[in-house]
Amino acid sequence: MMNPRILILCGGLSHERDVSLNSGHRVAGFLEESGTWDVDIRDVDSTLINSLNDSTYRPDLVWPLLHGSYGEDGSIRDVLEMLGLPYIGSRAKASMLAWNKPIAKNIVRKIGGLHTPHSVTLPEAMFRELGVQPIINTVVGSLGMPVIVKPTMGGSALGCTVVRDSSQLPQALVDCFAYGSTALIERFVEGTEVSVSILDTGDEVIALPPMEINTPSSTYDYSERYTPGATEFIIPARLDDDVLVAVKDNALTAYQVLGMRDIARMDFIVDTHGTAQFLEANVTPGMTDVSILPRQAVAAGYDLTELYSRIAQSVLSQHRNVPYTE
Repeated sequence: MMNPRILILCGGLSHERDVSLNSGHRVAGFLEESGTWDVDIRDVDSTLINSLNDSTYRPDLVWPLLHGSYGEDGSIRDVLEMLGLPYIGSRAKASMLAWNKPIAKNIVRKIGGLHTPHSVTLPEAMFRELGVQPIINTVVGSLGMPVIVKPTMGGSALGCTVVRDSSQLPQALVDCFAYGSTALIERFVEGTEVSVSILDTGDEVIALPPMEINTPSSTYDYSERYTPGATEFIIPARLDDDVLVAVKDNALTAYQVLGMRDIARMDFIVDTHGTAQFLEANVTPGMTDVSILPRQAVAAGYDLTELYSRIAQSVLSQHRNVPYTE
């Protein structure tokens, strides 16, 4: 009997291409090691759809590990659904909601009852029409200082800048708009940065131990994410037991109200009062050797070869009826 065929999608043309390729090859390696899967890895290009429509190539399951843009905004998942292919991860519409940081913040606040830092969302065109300085003055008057400027849609902290003086805001906005046309300007909360990964193993939905992220610059930026030794990762986070429980509960709440499934990651800042402030949801968490989710899973006692295979088998066994009609 042949092993089921699983296709890992990675690469693409986003700013996070290299991270995606790294994630894809790491996961593929663990799945191959399990001996229960026929694993294929594909970049995303103009030949992909024809390949997926070829009955001799068509996989039993797809694991999209594309980071950024269409990898996490739901569009590649829409394509997979139209092709009738089951895949690991949140559905297209849930991905779209979670990928958009302002929308995700509003959903978890309104529906989930979670705390999230006050913020404003402003497109680049608004600054051209109303003038940069008048808007900056208004933002500072409303949010105060410091703030963090980030693209409304994006990952790996690309285009993110912590601004402690209003004179730095114009450059922070320029850096942000290099990665997206709309900026989320959010009140910067001093505290402990914490991430919680969520996994559906088939038997249960689990929140992995919260990880504290301690960086020299106090900002977990791209270089600190993917440079070994640049960041201190502490599992579990150095928080009181009741705060650790609350953070895990909040992560599960965000996962549920955003309609996510299979695998995700939630990022928080725990402020000086011990309150977890929701920052963002990650549709396709990094799976590299320095990424948060694999570190958390290992710390929780999971063998990655067994865990990844278990997640894939759980999704395959559900016989998800795609394309969806609801």
